[in-house]
Amino acid sequence: MKVSWKVIGLAGAGALLASAVPAYAQVQASTHTVDAYAGALFGDDVTDTQLSGRTPELDDDVTFGLRYGYNFTEQWGLDASLGFSPSKVTGLPGGDVDIDLTTLDLDAVYHFDTGTRLVPYVLAGVGYAFADLDRPLQGTVNGQPVSIRDDDGFTFNAGVGAKLFATDHLLFRLEGRYRYLDKVVDTFDHSLNTFETTLGVGYQF
Repeated sequence: MKVSWKVIGLAGAGALLASAVPAYAQVQASTHTVDAYAGALFGDDVTDTQLSGRTPELDDDVTFGLRYGYNFTEQWGLDASLGFSPSKVTGLPGGDVDIDLTTLDLDAVYHFDTGTRLVPYVLAGVGYAFADLDRPLQGTVNGQPVSIRDDDGFTFNAGVGAKLFATDHLLFRLEGRYRYLDKVVDTFDHSLNTFETTLGVGYQF
């Protein structure tokens, strides 16, 4: 009889302890998130033709921006993001040329429920990229002088990441993203395959 009461007492204590431990914070349905991020952009060739015997390239540089997200369920969400990268076009006969790259994205996000504060996710979406060259890219192609200006184009991206919830509201976000850029110049244009790695801090409400 004494053993039975001890078992019941231990079970009761365990239940009380479990109820006293707060549930792990994670993605919740019908919630909004906002976050700011910064990281690195890894570039690619800008043109499909050499300019004065050299291939212009989008340099590896910093990227940063803002995101807004809405979680329809604990698994599915939608992100809208605005990104900016003050980069350079390198490999030019007259020296590097500054290029500002602005991206607008809309992505579907799927979260994996791990039952912990760490929530991995995958995402994919489409958007638009705006390029702003400081000056035209100048050189020769097949012996003829050319002047290449900036241009805009659509973009596709896909990535993986993880959200770490410090509290029910405060979260940190680590992400790696592949980005396809249709073009950033108006002639001899070349589609770019770039990569971004970012770290962000956000708020869920």
